[in-house]
Amino acid sequence: MAEILGLGVTHFPLLASKDQNMTRIIRRIMADPGLPERLRHPESWPEPMRKEWGSDEGVAAARRHREALVAEFRKARRVLDDFAPDVVIVWGDDQYENFREDVIPPFCVLAYDAIEHRPWEHSASNFWDEPKDTVFTYKGHRQAAKALVSDLLDEGFDLSYAYKPLHHPLGHAFMNTLLFLDYDRQGLPYPVIPFQVNCYGRRVIAQHGSTRGLAASPTEEQLDPPSPAPWRCFDLGRATARAAARSPWRVALIASSSWSHAFLTYKHHLLYPDVPGDRALYEALRAGDYQTWRQTPLAQIEDSGQQEMLNWMCLAGAMAELQRTPAACTFIESWIFNSNKVFATFPA
Repeated sequence: MAEILGLGVTHFPLLASKDQNMTRIIRRIMADPGLPERLRHPESWPEPMRKEWGSDEGVAAARRHREALVAEFRKARRVLDDFAPDVVIVWGDDQYENFREDVIPPFCVLAYDAIEHRPWEHSASNFWDEPKDTVFTYKGHRQAAKALVSDLLDEGFDLSYAYKPLHHPLGHAFMNTLLFLDYDRQGLPYPVIPFQVNCYGRRVIAQHGSTRGLAASPTEEQLDPPSPAPWRCFDLGRATARAAARSPWRVALIASSSWSHAFLTYKHHLLYPDVPGDRALYEALRAGDYQTWRQTPLAQIEDSGQQEMLNWMCLAGAMAELQRTPAACTFIESWIFNSNKVFATFPA
């Protein structure tokens, strides 16, 4: 039986920006003409949110948020290096990047030979002050990817796969994961298989996988078909763990996403995430209560702005299959930085 490592991380885009830009999303929502007037003023916000905003409009909180996230990424990298995988499978979402109107697969294994990307090409700046033309290159593992797809097809999952990109070199869910696991720029030598999950479902094309704000939100008629159900993602994760166990490779399974997103949480006017909803699933994860995860309805996921957690549903399924609970688990709460973040380690 092959050895398998499980990791849960985030791909929070604003970690790649300067601290002073980390409140960019909430500032955009505060300027949204659809936001109720009272919510434009911190005095009306929940107390933890006001405290995080502080007297400097989140600058000090951004520094603390970065420190907490980077510390967890460094821990995850040490665990990954100690394990030394033959291949890294990353569950991530595509937000109208590689997959657009021509095809939106529920799941797709990107069986690339190699990945080459210039992530800063269209960015004004980045935290590392790397030039716009900086190229990052990662190895793929087509043989392992084909074996994974074949195994999952045999188990009844009608899986898509691709040998080359369609519209984008690599969606930021995957690219940021690799960049942040190499935050100190030591290089990342492990072959990578990106495993796309259509987390954004009803909003992936309707709002291009991101926020349009309250005033420009798509109508019900404009929304797309839904994402795969949480139970289906969970079961896919279980099958992936079985396939990895049968393989000849040491496999790291990584789920990458933040948890509830403010810009998807309409019950909070897109202003802050669903902290209680995230806390409940976090406690279930810590306890190894995977039935709670699998039984979570898609409607509840969407109501809480937790769409990207379908990536973690795959990881939860894999760890349930392997009968593992996290050896380490950290909840990083945030009200003004769009999302809560969770890191988890499931040692081999």
